[in-house]
Amino acid sequence: MMRQMIQTRVLAFVLVLLAAMPNSVGAAQQGPELPNPGSVTGISKEQQEQIGLQAMAEVYKQMPVLPDSSPQTQYIQRIGRKLVATIPQEYSWPYQFHVIPQKEINAFALPGGPMFVNVGTITAADNEAQVAGVMAHEMGHVYMQHSAKQAVKQSLTQGIVGVLGGLLGQGTAGSLARLGMSVGAGIVSLKYSRGDESQADAVGAIIAYKAGYNPRELASFFEKLEKQGSSGPQFLSDHPNPGNRRVAIENEAKAWPAKNFQNSNSDFTRAKQDVGRIKTYTAQEIAAGAKQGVWARQNAQNGATPPGVPSSTNGPAPSGNIGNVSAQQIKPSGNFTSLQHNAFTISYPDNWKATGDANSGVTIAPEAGMSQGTVAYGVVINGAETQTSSLDDATQQLIASLQQSNPGLRTRGNVETIRVNGVEGRSITLSGTSPVQQNGQPLAERDWLVALPRSQGGLLYSVFIAPENSFGQLQSTYDKMLRSLHLK
Repeated sequence: MMRQMIQTRVLAFVLVLLAAMPNSVGAAQQGPELPNPGSVTGISKEQQEQIGLQAMAEVYKQMPVLPDSSPQTQYIQRIGRKLVATIPQEYSWPYQFHVIPQKEINAFALPGGPMFVNVGTITAADNEAQVAGVMAHEMGHVYMQHSAKQAVKQSLTQGIVGVLGGLLGQGTAGSLARLGMSVGAGIVSLKYSRGDESQADAVGAIIAYKAGYNPRELASFFEKLEKQGSSGPQFLSDHPNPGNRRVAIENEAKAWPAKNFQNSNSDFTRAKQDVGRIKTYTAQEIAAGAKQGVWARQNAQNGATPPGVPSSTNGPAPSGNIGNVSAQQIKPSGNFTSLQHNAFTISYPDNWKATGDANSGVTIAPEAGMSQGTVAYGVVINGAETQTSSLDDATQQLIASLQQSNPGLRTRGNVETIRVNGVEGRSITLSGTSPVQQNGQPLAERDWLVALPRSQGGLLYSVFIAPENSFGQLQSTYDKMLRSLHLK
């Protein structure tokens, strides 16, 4: 009897253990989860993706990029796919991965997901986990929407029309500036805070871990770069050390279930060999080639430029080509409709199209007068922050900003005073190159700029655009639109 009681108790104890085991095993095996990145007030995911693609177009103008068919790019894309697979669909972005044949170490990711990795990063890495760690770190910046959050912080202190404002009208340079980024002279510069870096480290470590890489290799790679001191790569100037990087990553990772990490493989060995067979360039060589337009031609000729990359939009007359447009295609209707914006109202021909939203820049144009972000006929209405309370000085700053993002833009005559529904503003005519071509040659363009001060600070400006030989036909329509413009 006693023996039976003991057996019964043992059986009950075993059953209790068995009942508890699934939960215990599940808890032990549960790894880290990616945080909820939240949303960014005033900037949609679509807007972030759009500005990222515009910035991507600038990269293909400013830097050499290997074709997607190259072994180096395919290697980076294989790593990229492993990393992307770890991200929940609701938080993911349309990540894409490309390689720049530059000797220096660098990698950067643009809003919305486009990423570029320098060949020098592959060369400097000790193993694939370090390459993957750098890529995961960059993905962390996109995942947490650091660039968009930078724009929001700037908008709170500078009072712009909408958070991005220049997304449609001010051009790629202005939009990137608000995102803490710039593309020019063969260099892509991103400015992240130390807080951003800490978050990108944490998120990148989780992504790398989930993809099967040792997250501590990310810290190892950063330490390796920091040993180069003041001669370190551009990557470090854009990514300030948040302090105790290795300790922070190790403290995070020590609670995660152990894994048999595959930090390197034959693909990495082959990739290191492959990069030694291609022509690479220094930062100085890339900057010189960018000034001469070498990379735009080379990328187009070798098929590196993806077909989905838009024409870049730098100012009121972006580069790009629009074929011959008939007068009938752009002729404005006599019937006008009203646009209600958070910063203004305006009426426009009802056969023209308004693009943008109630918080950002707006373009109003006939459909035949626009192509992939280029505007040949119509008006761009946008906001600009100013550093002065003087309307004259603010207007000059705006003109300089437009000319910086569109070097071909020139002033014609002097700035004049204009009144729009009781508000005193400034007006000036600018000249540029139209995206409209005739017989293979671009037409001259006239851009009529009208800047009005906003009660909240800053300017609301309108740029009325048309080829020089067509502007007179649209002048009365532009005048009527301007007369209907009311600031809020």
